[in-house]
Amino acid sequence: MEERKSSLQQLDFTLLFLLFVLMCISLMAIYSGTTEQYAQLDGTFFVRRQVVWFAIGTILMLAAMSIDYEMFKNFSIPLYGIGMFLLLLVHFFGIYRNGAQRWIGHPDYFLFQPSEFVKIFVIIALAHLLYHISQSPKEKTFAGDAKVVGKVAAVGLPPFFLILIQPDLGTALVIAAIMMTMILMSGVTWRMIGLLVSIVAAAISFLVILHNYFFDIFNIFIKGHQLDRVYAWLDPMGDTSGLGYQLFHALQGIGAGQLYGMGFTQGAKSQGGEIPELHTDFIFTVIGEEFGFVGATVLIVVYFLLLYRMVIIAFSCNNTFGSYLVAGVVGLLVFQIFQNIGMTIGLMPITGLALPFISYGGSALLTNMIAVGIVLNVNIRTKHYMFGEDN
Repeated sequence: MEERKSSLQQLDFTLLFLLFVLMCISLMAIYSGTTEQYAQLDGTFFVRRQVVWFAIGTILMLAAMSIDYEMFKNFSIPLYGIGMFLLLLVHFFGIYRNGAQRWIGHPDYFLFQPSEFVKIFVIIALAHLLYHISQSPKEKTFAGDAKVVGKVAAVGLPPFFLILIQPDLGTALVIAAIMMTMILMSGVTWRMIGLLVSIVAAAISFLVILHNYFFDIFNIFIKGHQLDRVYAWLDPMGDTSGLGYQLFHALQGIGAGQLYGMGFTQGAKSQGGEIPELHTDFIFTVIGEEFGFVGATVLIVVYFLLLYRMVIIAFSCNNTFGSYLVAGVVGLLVFQIFQNIGMTIGLMPITGLALPFISYGGSALLTNMIAVGIVLNVNIRTKHYMFGEDN
């Protein structure tokens, strides 16, 4: 009884409240972004379905909280193996839609995107790997750091490439962001960080050279529709009726919102049906247009506070494995938030990444809810000592 009370006392109600605020913002934005664009449906159709997804996500979050996170060590390899099997299943037997092969299931009834859940499996696998490395501390050397990076790459790169060839560049970059966050958390030296940044810069330069002089080879790595998104990002005004159509209208909508916005369900672009995927990838446009700079700032502040709470949990945890788990979740959410908002306002190329807890959808929302459950799990089971950690 006392243990249950102690766990309840350590439940981070601030984080839960921030999550509830995001849920409310999500339902408002989805309602506003779909009432006119999908006028043939009931105005609350997508809202009701999103409520169902939130309910399922809450159950999964509670399930992720209920199991002692130390048990995740025992399942890290099987979960990673299941994730790789599902990605191979998608590669050979997946459903092809909108230029990509990312789903398994039935196109008319149920679609499941394994790459979303693979993010969680990769976080658990990398946390377990780095925990084992931390249990045998050695003198910090460049060679030792290289081994750490090599082991992280051995775990993270196989799912990265299997997701990349679907093609799903956005989710593949999320895997890369998780890997980089875990490497930073592992305590490698700045020399190694500098080397990794140099490798990334060299890879981008190599792709630019291939694009300019060996386009056939370049097309093996970057598909045509992905390149079109880069062109639209570099020059959104160059073809406002074609490649830059979506971004052009999104920027117009956000700009029209000015300081206080045009009002709930009053946005010209949001209600005009001119922006495809408004309730999913481009939902930030609804918030920027109808609630203005103030509304967009409130959303970003809520995200900042949510991530800040997670960072506090990661650093206050006296279990290395728990800290790595939370760090992986932070890397997962930070990249998705930055990429989605960035692409909507023209700072980043357009990808198919959802805005966490806001965009309409199932697989991505469930994954993020499970991730929050893992963070709450770590916080509940973190022991606090008055004079340091008990040896």
